[in-house]
Amino acid sequence: MRGTHLPATVLLLLFALALAPEGAEAQRHTYTKGQPVYPAYEGWVRNDDGSIDMLFGYMNENWEEAVNVPVGADNRFSPVQADQGQPTHFLPRRNRFTFTVRVPPGFGADEEIVWTLRANGHESQAFGTLREDLYVDNVVIMSETGALGAGTSSPEIRANIPPMIELEGERERTVRAGEQVTLVAMVTDDGQPDQSSLQFFGSADDEEEDEPPTPQELLQSALRASTASVTVSKRLGLHFTWFVYRGPGETVEFDSPQIKPWEDTRPFANSPWARAWSAPEPPEDNRWVSEATFSQPGTYVLRGRADDGGLYSDVEVTVEVRGTVF
Repeated sequence: MRGTHLPATVLLLLFALALAPEGAEAQRHTYTKGQPVYPAYEGWVRNDDGSIDMLFGYMNENWEEAVNVPVGADNRFSPVQADQGQPTHFLPRRNRFTFTVRVPPGFGADEEIVWTLRANGHESQAFGTLREDLYVDNVVIMSETGALGAGTSSPEIRANIPPMIELEGERERTVRAGEQVTLVAMVTDDGQPDQSSLQFFGSADDEEEDEPPTPQELLQSALRASTASVTVSKRLGLHFTWFVYRGPGETVEFDSPQIKPWEDTRPFANSPWARAWSAPEPPEDNRWVSEATFSQPGTYVLRGRADDGGLYSDVEVTVEVRGTVF
């Protein structure tokens, strides 16, 4: 009897099906949840007073799961104090330049600060050093976050400064579970990068459009775009958003969906990295008002971010949530 010869494509398909995980194992390979979170060292900056800060961020490989890792054995710095203000609530995907660690006096060029993070069963480390090639400035930050194209620069861009935030109310609040917390931030900006440079279609010709793109054109542009591009592209325009920095984020509900501070490149995601996104009109009085409701007791750190598309500033409010509402 002659053997049966299957086409190579069929053999490959059968091989893939044989190796495909099932049940819970399959869920861990979907990239919606169950994937690791990797700490990232972004570089260092020299402040006006001569001090030096190291910049850290992270990559959460999940598209949906925000991972909670309290400060401790699974989320620590060394050889400095374990708590350096790092997040404990890790938002999905890439989050760059998330926080700074002040370099101790006398820190040598051959020394390093290590951030160790263990999430979803995987441990990894980021090593902070003062290597000269890791020095960053505002133009580097704007380029890395996708606000500028490769090699893009101008006197106006180089002069851009982060928005300024004035928080109304106390930075520490106490409420009961189920009660609302009103968050008010006054935001001012220098108007750079110029919002007229916002591009919906990714080419110079788009800047010459007399009319804004229609929803159908936006949809076509989004569908043409790939979520797996080599570099991200960020939409410009001033906006403000709140998100959970520390504490279980699943138990905090904001009065309206907040703009995502992480690189969600999927079409029509409420994120500056999404193709069809555009910055909202700022309030006439520059006061951004939000409400947050907490369903579970605990200590939460909410971070408010003012972002002009290129640079951003953060402000934090610590909320102690007690008991349950009567």
